[in-house]
Amino acid sequence: MAKDPSQPRPTMAEVARAAKVSVMTVSYTYAQPDRVSERTRARVREAAARLGYPGPHPGARSLRRGRAGNLGVVLGEHLTYAFEDPQATRFLAGVAEVCAGHGLGLTIVPITGAPSDTDRVAEAAVDGFVVWTTSDDDPVLSAVAATALPAVVHGGPHHRNLPIVAIDDRAAARAVATEALAGARRPMVLSFPLDRARTPGVHNGLDPAEATFRVTRERLCGVRDAWEAVDGRWSQVRVAVCARNSAREAESLATAFLKGADAPDAVMAMSDELALGLMRAAARAGLAIPGDLAVTGWDGTDAAAAAGLTTVAQDLRAQGARCAQLVLGKETAAETGPIEWRLVLRDSTRR
Repeated sequence: MAKDPSQPRPTMAEVARAAKVSVMTVSYTYAQPDRVSERTRARVREAAARLGYPGPHPGARSLRRGRAGNLGVVLGEHLTYAFEDPQATRFLAGVAEVCAGHGLGLTIVPITGAPSDTDRVAEAAVDGFVVWTTSDDDPVLSAVAATALPAVVHGGPHHRNLPIVAIDDRAAARAVATEALAGARRPMVLSFPLDRARTPGVHNGLDPAEATFRVTRERLCGVRDAWEAVDGRWSQVRVAVCARNSAREAESLATAFLKGADAPDAVMAMSDELALGLMRAAARAGLAIPGDLAVTGWDGTDAAAAAGLTTVAQDLRAQGARCAQLVLGKETAAETGPIEWRLVLRDSTRR
């Protein structure tokens, strides 16, 4: 018969009385079964099953061991993002691979922007944290640091003594923007969100310093470097901001800005997802790529290769693994060296 969930949980002492053994024997049955005879173990488990006792609380066992047996990933996105975004999936696969190799579990700690976020971090039963890319002013960074557990931030920002794992976003952006904007007259950037408000919109000559997400800020700086290197004025470059790294959202936004006389003739997108959404909108508008519209992406996904998209290739699975190794103390920041990236030229650009 199923136990009524409204009834109090049986205690270890009640199991001991029912099995006619000591509380220590019940504890050993679950924690160190080799110290209890097979016959006594069977008696204890039979009494536990009869009373509906599920075993010691995992948290209590963790406290005794001095470790939780889990690595936490603080995800500054909706929980479904971990399964829907191909780059987040790659990154988490790298973290999970290291966890599996060390007999650890993986706990995703989603962050919603609510005041309870810091409590969720403080209460997480983990042995360390990997923080997914977030903003300079995100309070969860201080909450992670306050736990005094090992932690690393992927993509930024820099915070106190938390190490960061990231490519040189500014240099990579300059390289890919040089290809994207070659010969352009109406250049545009299809951007990640600027800050935690995630307000979409189109801006003229946006000051990169307005972006509190380090990745967004550095990539905007790289595009500005590339445009000014060919004597362009940054005020000429429009920045279309998406609230999420979503091909669907990029397609919707692009459907609007691809109309009219001021429609861009070259766009550097901050991800392959955004670029692919833009390309779908361009196809519907009857625009030829790269003749009417040059497009670049970022990440080096299989979908980008299939679409002939010029992009920045980076290995997010390897970056996830590196983050986990740093948290577990298997590597040090000094040993890891810079994260590699490379420019992949395909048919979506004019050169």
